[in-house]
Amino acid sequence: MTDVEWAVVRDLLPVPGWLEGRGGQPEGYCHRQMIDAIRYLVAGGITWRAMPADFPAWDRVYAFWRRWRDNGLIGELHDRLRDRVRSAEGRDPEPTAGVIDAQSVKGAASVPAATRGFDAGKKINGRKRHIVVDTLGLLLAVTVTAASVTDREAGQTLLPRLRQRHWRITRVWADGGYTGQLVDLARSILRIALTVVKRSDDTSGFTVLPKRWLVERTFAWLMRTRRLTRDYEARTDSSEAMIHWSMSMVMSRRLAKRGR
Repeated sequence: MTDVEWAVVRDLLPVPGWLEGRGGQPEGYCHRQMIDAIRYLVAGGITWRAMPADFPAWDRVYAFWRRWRDNGLIGELHDRLRDRVRSAEGRDPEPTAGVIDAQSVKGAASVPAATRGFDAGKKINGRKRHIVVDTLGLLLAVTVTAASVTDREAGQTLLPRLRQRHWRITRVWADGGYTGQLVDLARSILRIALTVVKRSDDTSGFTVLPKRWLVERTFAWLMRTRRLTRDYEARTDSSEAMIHWSMSMVMSRRLAKRGR
């Protein structure tokens, strides 16, 4: 990170437990070193043991990453960055609308059979990322499942999670994979208007569809980080943490540009 970007991230970092009086010892490395090392791994797609000697030892970096994953700290940093970006764009920090979609990616050999599957439509053996973004393309909720899980099945888990974390959400745009009982569930129980945006029957070739292009752009942002071009994680919550790290890089760089 540049000094300008670090100034943005530093003010939004979660407070360590030993500073809040919850016990524990101060960490041996500064947060900037650790965060730079994790961002290097996510952006470059390297393995943990291939961490360059310029960074702290790989096992110390992994312990830091695992602690942030298990305690929800990366999600906390991500949400604070998202609120800051929305405020900088003149938006209310709490969104009222979103776009939902899924992306299937191949699973590496490290992905266990219990959490991987085959997406018959995309002909992909691996996992599927289900995300909801706001109208700026910023991540609101994510869940990672086996690729065999349908969009409707994942939506029954993802939309309640979205509603719980963002109570002002009233409308979500989706594609044809989210039709059926999920629309009634969202309207009657979650009070969310799930609007399906479909291609017209006479359309051929590539067409930019209203609202749906927002979430497709977010998937393109995620695929710029090589760690996410394929799912390498043994656990699904590790995959979700990697997505949060990737999006935090996108947002911190955007804030740094505005700061300059």
